[in-house]
Amino acid sequence: MTTPQERLVAQLASIKELSGLSLRALAGEAGLSSSSLSRYLTGRLVPPWEAVVALCRAVRRDPRPLRAIWVEASRAGPAPAPRRNDLPADLFDFTGREAAAARVEELLRAGGVVAIDGMAGVGKTSLAVHVAHRLAAAYPDGGLYLDLHGFTPGQEPLEPHAALRNLLDALDVAQSPAGTAERASLWRSELSRRRVLVVLDNAVDEEQVRPLLPGAGRSAALITSRHRLVELDGVPPVSLEPLTDDDAAHLFGRAAGFRFDAPGSGEGDAPGSGEGDAVGRVLRQCGGLPLALRMAGARLRHRPGWTVAVLAERLRDGANRFDAVFGMSLRQLDAAQRRMFRLLGVLPGADVDTAAAAALADVPPAECEAALEELLDAHLIEETSPGRYRMHDLIRQYAADLAAAEEPRAGDALRRVLGHYREQAVARERAADAAWFDVEHGNLVAAVDAAARLGLDDVVADLPQAMRVWFFRHRGTDDQGRLLESAAAAAGRLGRDQQRAALLADLGFARAAAGRLTEALAAYEAAERAGPLADDLAAGLALRTGFVRRDLGDFAAARVCFRRARDLFERLGQRGGQSQALAFDGWSALRLGERDEAVELARASVAMATGPARITGLVTLGVALAPDDPAESLHVLHEALRLAQDNALQHQQAWCHNYLGVALRITGSYDEAIEHHRRAMELLEPLAETQLELEVLQTYAETCRAAGHPDRALALSRERSELSVGHRVPGRDERRQDQ
Repeated sequence: MTTPQERLVAQLASIKELSGLSLRALAGEAGLSSSSLSRYLTGRLVPPWEAVVALCRAVRRDPRPLRAIWVEASRAGPAPAPRRNDLPADLFDFTGREAAAARVEELLRAGGVVAIDGMAGVGKTSLAVHVAHRLAAAYPDGGLYLDLHGFTPGQEPLEPHAALRNLLDALDVAQSPAGTAERASLWRSELSRRRVLVVLDNAVDEEQVRPLLPGAGRSAALITSRHRLVELDGVPPVSLEPLTDDDAAHLFGRAAGFRFDAPGSGEGDAPGSGEGDAVGRVLRQCGGLPLALRMAGARLRHRPGWTVAVLAERLRDGANRFDAVFGMSLRQLDAAQRRMFRLLGVLPGADVDTAAAAALADVPPAECEAALEELLDAHLIEETSPGRYRMHDLIRQYAADLAAAEEPRAGDALRRVLGHYREQAVARERAADAAWFDVEHGNLVAAVDAAARLGLDDVVADLPQAMRVWFFRHRGTDDQGRLLESAAAAAGRLGRDQQRAALLADLGFARAAAGRLTEALAAYEAAERAGPLADDLAAGLALRTGFVRRDLGDFAAARVCFRRARDLFERLGQRGGQSQALAFDGWSALRLGERDEAVELARASVAMATGPARITGLVTLGVALAPDDPAESLHVLHEALRLAQDNALQHQQAWCHNYLGVALRITGSYDEAIEHHRRAMELLEPLAETQLELEVLQTYAETCRAAGHPDRALALSRERSELSVGHRVPGRDERRQDQ
């Protein structure tokens, strides 16, 4: 038995079917966002009645028969979705801050955004995470956490552009717009339809955090920063001071595993009985900072033979409260463990595994693991997952300061770990270990930046090249272009012309994927000028340059590139490359109206290729044959579609459906043609294939125009224009041949 929501979804799907428009075009006609319409059509969200009316009006349908179904669905609500929760664990010994927590909750309910500020180590993150856990029930769509690295030693603060991408990814929004303003708008739109609590930790200033704030709706944000963010209009601050003596004593006692009363009372449970003065001395040394109190308490808990007085005596030797607590913890370690602590302060990236730490310290893995376990017991590092460790920013800065003062060979340690990341990345790429790159990519980016600062050109050149498969799977990432530019420059300084050309070719591919075609072409041309190229690199570069020339509408220039690629692939004996060059040469010939030559080239491509490599030649052949031999045209196009489906090539399936639509339009089968175009758009919706989407939108509009649907054609053309502008694609010659 179907639910009310399922019945409403079925009705909305029939409206979309009736419209013949893509999701984005129908949303535009109805005045909705495409992300909202997607959720209505998948049952993740019950639309407001006004949205149902707008959709019906877009297809000239009476909405009144849907009212009863909509009322039932609204009462039942959508099926519950899995709750997203990225929040760190709440502290088991969270102590004090009751008044601050109550104030944060009150302000959050009233205004939706609160900024918590205070000095390093005062407990800002702990308070924000604690409140977020307490309010979890009020935000059923989940809790998100993002470290903005505003004060993380060795790391640049996260740019708003990249932060927005991370946040949108956390909400499973597949395609992030190119511009920061557009991403911020999409982020606010997504939050307006959800009830999510976002913790934005460690903000450096107002400019970093302003684009990340929610707008209208019931989502909320908690911000932490060492600075008071006074220029965030309408965002109330809650400033944290160090803990009072009573709260500090309570937290210290919980961390030590005992109960201590107020300093000076002389009351309490053993071993603290009668040690009120000593407790007071410990609290003064810790300065009321929760981080220092927990570390001091942990040190006492792990030393059962100590009294609080002994602890206070050990702390007294420190020059300041940070040196007192951290230094006291260090003094309990042996020389090798203290050295490991200092060296972790110069590590690039946010965290580290045992292998990288061993390379950093130049010690065997077993010895390294033992040292890390001691640091963990001393609360000098945290274990974020089995075998991975990180430092609190304050402790990391302390370690870095000690390394600068006491480690004359710290630079050698940093070079060792950078070399380790380089060697590991090369090996993992050869083994196709995608999971390793998923875990380490942030550290690898930080490693390239660190290597650039040190002038280690071999690391700068090699690491991004080893990440090329990861970048291909995650193309369009905000770091990719920057790293490839640095790598190409480093390869040039090293005199590695072939590597520089390969890196520039990868840079061109990244820019083309982002729709930056003229920049892609510039990168490819720079690669050509890098020096005499090996035939395999030259062949691939010619083929890629041909793609960009084709997408820019310069089909004659594209043909020159494809012919050169074919000759080079033939010289190499690579039949697969030859077949692709032949097919795309035929495609370009078709665009220039040279149908007979296109048929000849396409048949040669199909004869040379095997498996899914035949798809390009088959589609070219099918479109070229459509005016003169429609039966064979449809036969070969369906064969291409079958190959794409059998090999789960979704973008190729979309391409085949689109040109089945073109072939059917030529034969006058407009309804069937429109159905194939519509299916192509559905397949492209979850993919980041901007260029292909532009192509489908144009041919779809041409078919609608030929079928006598000018309004629908206009909507599709408008959608294409907006997408083109959003991705910085130069305007192309719209006077294409009407296949």
